[in-house]
Amino acid sequence: MDDQEMQLKVRRVSDKFTESMYVLANEPSVALYRLQEHVRRSLPELVQHKTDMQSWEEQSQGAIYSVEYACSAVRSMANSSVYFKNIDSLLRQAISMKEQISSSQGRRKRTVDHVMPRDAGEKRSSGM
Repeated sequence: MDDQEMQLKVRRVSDKFTESMYVLANEPSVALYRLQEHVRRSLPELVQHKTDMQSWEEQSQGAIYSVEYACSAVRSMANSSVYFKNIDSLLRQAISMKEQISSSQGRRKRTVDHVMPRDAGEKRSSGM
């Protein structure tokens, strides 16, 4: 019985050893399989996130460009205040000159009306 007992113990040990070797030999394959399975499931979602991020980046770059362009336009408008002041001054001068011309024409018309007799004015207007 000692011999059979020994054979049984040796067989158990060898079976356990074989099973351990089998698990150790296949463990990396199982791990790689799990990794591959995970990548296959999550990759489409990751690709979608990447394309969304690229789209958002393009949109934000466009918005940044628009804001920078608007800021430069505002800066150039602020720098052009000298020109607007000059235009304002010229417009005021033009208005003043126009008023002077209008008032001098009004004086001339009054003096012409006083110098000209009424009958002569009526004859001229009816003759035309």
